Amino acid sequence: MASILLKHFLCLLLAAFAASWMVQARMRGVFNAPTPPNLTVTKASMAEFLALNGQSVSLAVLQYAAGGVNPPHTHPRAAELLFVVEGSLEVGFVDTTNKLFTQTLQLGDMFVFPKGLVHYQYNADAKNPATAISAFGSANAGTASIPTTLFATGIDDNILAKAFKTDVATIQKIKAGLAAKA
Repeated sequence: MASILLKHFLCLLLAAFAASWMVQARMRGVFNAPTPPNLTVTKASMAEFLALNGQSVSLAVLQYAAGGVNPPHTHPRAAELLFVVEGSLEVGFVDTTNKLFTQTLQLGDMFVFPKGLVHYQYNADAKNPATAISAFGSANAGTASIPTTLFATGIDDNILAKAFKTDVATIQKIKAGLAAKA
């Protein structure tokens, strides 16, 4: 009896399914948008595109202003494949032995950031924007910004000062620089 009910439910579900569920249109205006002040990330992950649930894939378009940076961050649930489609980027990641791997990418180049490792991208061109497309091996790669994680989550200033072998005034200056500008 349970298998008959399950088959009936699946038939109803498939009958209600529409191809439009598999379309996500939020990227349509991305390439005609004005240059961002620093960095704009437009995501197509499970949060924005429910059809990705269970598909182990997601995408982001990253648009960098001249001199724009994507600060050090990690993706705890996926590796990232970055593809440069405009301009050039300086990229890098740090492995688990604290070795830094860097590369300057040109139009058409790709770079892999291994899952969970700290990495960044920087548009060193002071005059021209850059754009990249990132693919992830998860519908929900997650992003943990290192500056935000360390300086905007309420960790005591004294602990941070000791950890970075500096004084509280320096920590407070860093926090002030990261605070949202009104």
